[in-house]
Amino acid sequence: MAKFMDVHHGMAGITEDQLRMAHQADLAIQSDENVQFEHAWADPDAGVVYCLSEAPSKEAVRRVHERAGHPADEVHPVPLSV
Repeated sequence: MAKFMDVHHGMAGITEDQLRMAHQADLAIQSDENVQFEHAWADPDAGVVYCLSEAPSKEAVRRVHERAGHPADEVHPVPLSV
């Protein structure tokens, strides 16, 4: 499976608890799309949230986030890492 980094904009002021709840919402349904969310980060001042996942496709990542109630604005494949 491939790795993906997705980005959510418009999340200004997000708290740690809100980030945790959004991540838990993804985890609760990720298996429906064979996605594994690994980590989430947020910059409350910039209003940006980043999520790293393994998935069969970026469309699968999009579907999980949409169903969880926080659609991703961008989904990028991450083909290389060190």
